[in-house]
Amino acid sequence: MASKAATLRWTGEGLSFDADGYGGPALSIDSASSTGPSPMDALLMGVAGCMAIDVLMIAQKSRVEITGLEVHAEGERAESAPKRFVALRLVYRVTGAGAEDVPKLQRAIDLSREKYCSVLHSLRDDIELDISLELD
Repeated sequence: MASKAATLRWTGEGLSFDADGYGGPALSIDSASSTGPSPMDALLMGVAGCMAIDVLMIAQKSRVEITGLEVHAEGERAESAPKRFVALRLVYRVTGAGAEDVPKLQRAIDLSREKYCSVLHSLRDDIELDISLELD
């Protein structure tokens, strides 16, 4: 089983954390969205990014000519705690493809949603969650 790891460290100011150790550049996560995206914004971007990558890869394999791809993502949150996302809306703006490519693009979106997007499928309620506490 493949695994990923990341470490978040509180900056000591507000609700801002620095994240690293995941193999990429450092990233700030900030509840106030002043030094980086909030955790919910990062999750929304993660779903949009994951699905965009899937759609691009599937479309390219289907020989769809894409010169630009933009995904606008909106998330609707519950009114009360835990204020989870209750609805996500994604709008794909594709440049370079023609009307004849719409069925292939729709198939790519459907495959990402139903099978390939690991971020979206990680939000399932059957995910195993193991949490422990350590004091320094």
